[in-house]
Amino acid sequence: MGLAVLRSRALAGMDAPAVSVEVHLAKGLPSFTIVGLADTEVRESKDRVRAALATAGFKVPSRRVTVNLAPADLPKESGRFDLPIALGILAASGQLPGKELDQYEFAGELSLSGQLRPIRGALAMTFAMHRSDPAPRAFMLPSANADEAALVASAHIYAVDSLLQVCAHFAGGDRAARIGRHHSSAAILPSPGPDFADVKGQPQAKRALEVAAAGAHNVLMMGPPGTGKTMLASRFAGLLPPMTDDDALEAAAVQSLTRGFSVASWKVRPYRSPHHTTSAVALVGGGPIPRPGEISLAHCGVLFLDELPEFDRRVLEVLRQPLESGMVTISRAAHQADFPARFQLIAAMNPCPCGYLGHASGKCHCSAELVARYRHKISGPLLDRIDLQVDVATLDPDLVAGPSSGEASAVIAARVAEAATRQRQRQGCSNQQLAPRQVEQYCQLDVSGARLLRDTMAQWHWSARGYHRVLKVARTIADLAGSERIARGHVAEAIGYRRTLQEQ
Repeated sequence: MGLAVLRSRALAGMDAPAVSVEVHLAKGLPSFTIVGLADTEVRESKDRVRAALATAGFKVPSRRVTVNLAPADLPKESGRFDLPIALGILAASGQLPGKELDQYEFAGELSLSGQLRPIRGALAMTFAMHRSDPAPRAFMLPSANADEAALVASAHIYAVDSLLQVCAHFAGGDRAARIGRHHSSAAILPSPGPDFADVKGQPQAKRALEVAAAGAHNVLMMGPPGTGKTMLASRFAGLLPPMTDDDALEAAAVQSLTRGFSVASWKVRPYRSPHHTTSAVALVGGGPIPRPGEISLAHCGVLFLDELPEFDRRVLEVLRQPLESGMVTISRAAHQADFPARFQLIAAMNPCPCGYLGHASGKCHCSAELVARYRHKISGPLLDRIDLQVDVATLDPDLVAGPSSGEASAVIAARVAEAATRQRQRQGCSNQQLAPRQVEQYCQLDVSGARLLRDTMAQWHWSARGYHRVLKVARTIADLAGSERIARGHVAEAIGYRRTLQEQ
């Protein structure tokens, strides 16, 4: 009778609970049983493991093999437990020395030839392990996942390609390669994206996006087709301040849950643009085993919703809570998972169903009732959470035919970075993240500005949320101007961006 215990990790949302892989060999008719709330993928590992062991030249014990994945009430999924199960069988049968195994954690899917295939969530597991464990073990992973996992500072990551290589590491042969963060990220430089210099005209929209980038505010652009709304949105991420290491790690960890992260995109702001036929589950996340949706995959980046009224209204309404909290909780009967969702919403829409309301061509024949019905597809509570609403007008033909003369993204981004630095030094977060008490502390108005904002709030019957959001935008405008005090001009510009569709 033999027993071996190895360490691995499960995935539960952004968390990666520790899993003990206990392998027990006993006398009796040959069998292979996996217990511990394992799903189909995990139960199928017994066939992959048996074939991999035989192909690698090891003896498959003709005994009763029981594998327990503890704790028993934690759901286990995917093929990441293949490697620790195979090593546990070898250690329990005496074919592999087991004295060093407790110093490592293991994850990897085995092919029938004994090669290791990449797994989903390697960075998320490493990130969670180092965040929750004061003395984390070394992690042995497939080579395809090692570079991303090594982005976690101080993580001890060993890259392996096959079961034989892992066994050689513990049997006194060639040691597996240890990957450090300096190796995985030193040569990575974010490639330049589309540039704002390509956009002709639209100074008001460009200014609004600069303010939005500086204070992490949400934006709605409205204008006829072909005025550059999508072009502006696709260049917005290039204006955002550089990502901190913590933000980059958290965003990358979310993307790794869907195999969507590559080391080449390290510290590149996510940009997600789902189609308007997207379901609520795809947007916010879900499934039998909760997975992140578009809003979480856009964490620390941009979520662009084009043709906003064409989205199902029930789909749009799921954005309301994440826009406030920066977090989404997916609850199922047997599972609950929390995912971060701190994104900037950039939305675009036409002014009417045909798109040409107010156009110089006079093409629009939409009735007032049709226009109102189209615009009211976006609810008031959702609009209340969008800080800046800006018209994107049709360009003059001479401007379209002329050369591009706008500011480059790098020039605007420099001003944005300077304003963002002021916010971090003053309050430790962006203006959009200010709590109500912090708004009172950091968004002080002069007498004239306070009177203007109070009168405007009474005229348009704004909610308390709307009032605070105008203050936050005014604070950002003052930061861009290098002013510690919010003046009347800053308030007036912020009010101009707050004009909602219902007020037009």
